[in-house]
Amino acid sequence: MEPKPRIDAFGAISLTGFALLLAFNQVVIKVVNDGLQPIFFAGLRSLGGMVLIYLWMRVRGMSLAIAPGTIPAGLMIGALFAVEFLCLFWALDLTTVTRTSVIFYTMPMWLALGAHVLIPGDQLTSTKTVGLALAFCGVVIALVMRGGAGGEASILGDALALLAAMAWAGIALCARATTLREVRPEMQLLWQLGVSAALLLLAALFFGDLLREPGLIHWAGLAFQIIVVAAAGFLFWLWLLSIYPASSVAAFSFLSPVFGVGLGWLLLGEEVGPGILLALALVCGGLILINRPVRGS
Repeated sequence: MEPKPRIDAFGAISLTGFALLLAFNQVVIKVVNDGLQPIFFAGLRSLGGMVLIYLWMRVRGMSLAIAPGTIPAGLMIGALFAVEFLCLFWALDLTTVTRTSVIFYTMPMWLALGAHVLIPGDQLTSTKTVGLALAFCGVVIALVMRGGAGGEASILGDALALLAAMAWAGIALCARATTLREVRPEMQLLWQLGVSAALLLLAALFFGDLLREPGLIHWAGLAFQIIVVAAAGFLFWLWLLSIYPASSVAAFSFLSPVFGVGLGWLLLGEEVGPGILLALALVCGGLILINRPVRGS
């Protein structure tokens, strides 16, 4: 498909579906954590995803050679990927999907701050600054107002979700501001999955028993994570980025926390109080302003 200057109907449906997938992904993680230790689960997902991406690249005839000068950046982006999902999977073991969704999907806020400092020509505008302020207020409200969490509001869980969002922003900055910017997206993803698989499986040894009496639903959830999320989902996202403007794609990010809160309530019976709804409204409003295209660009 040829690159397009704006989002069309197919793009809107695809990006909405991807946002829904990301939200459902957190529900799956929450469920599978009951059968598998979260860090071990994250490591298995990265390992399985790495194998599938490797096979995909081989079938498509893509080069698997490591580009000169990219090893330090590859190790860095893989380590950040490991930190992101160690924190996210652990957070979902401690707190609710609704709270995690609101906090984790503030990633564009941290990305905008990092890009302002590290990437020339990507400075904050007045609109983005207002968006940052709104999103930040949403995070503060989510952290301070503990009500409406169904008895499962964990300060450590919230902090881990916040750290995961920052690591996710670090991944995006690493992909844009290091030698990896000259590497195919599939190779970037292979770096992330390969390095994180090793780090997460090693770290899992320090988090207690690897298995928590897993059943069929837990193994099915792991397979879903590997095939649909870590491999097909990420590749589909990269494909959409190759067709549509990045700013337009990013504008759909506000849907993920909305879907996350909705699915947490609908599928897991999580309580959604006024505090989390106010935080969600502020975060989504902030993300819309942060991702709003600059007029005249």
